[in-house]
Amino acid sequence: MSRNVSKSPPEHGRCVWRTREGLGDALVKLMHEKPFEAITVQNVLDRADVSRSTFYTHYSDKNDLFLSDVEDFFGGMAFSLSRKGEASSRIAAVREMFAHAAEWHQFYAALVASGKVHDVQEMGEGYFARGIEQCLSEVHPAWSAVASSDRSAVAQMSAGTLLSLLSL
Repeated sequence: MSRNVSKSPPEHGRCVWRTREGLGDALVKLMHEKPFEAITVQNVLDRADVSRSTFYTHYSDKNDLFLSDVEDFFGGMAFSLSRKGEASSRIAAVREMFAHAAEWHQFYAALVASGKVHDVQEMGEGYFARGIEQCLSEVHPAWSAVASSDRSAVAQMSAGTLLSLLSL
């Protein structure tokens, strides 16, 4: 089960990337089986077949692992237009957002099943708002004349609206 099939390994190496993916996948599987609070680091280690020292090389605790996966999830969606260098007039990658959510469906389902989806809603809105604000400034130069607080408000409102579509 790959949570992120389109992401290529970062520059710090395939082995590190595989380890982090394995730990994240193990956590997601466990989140489908029991409440997040009942999951221990040892449960994750056993499922991923990773040593304790390797785990702590990458993460401080299970919450750090969880938040790392959440950041990957939202970051992949929020900045997809900028990464692609798309020259359209869109301010948000709605189609890409749903495609990304489909690729990460097991992770998103684990978020919902664990009851943690609401805990990370604000983080997701922040990522999307920054992505939308970036698109506004890159694709729509006229927005640079708009006050920063107004751009932020439009981006935050749009982000909240887009993320609410995921819960339908």
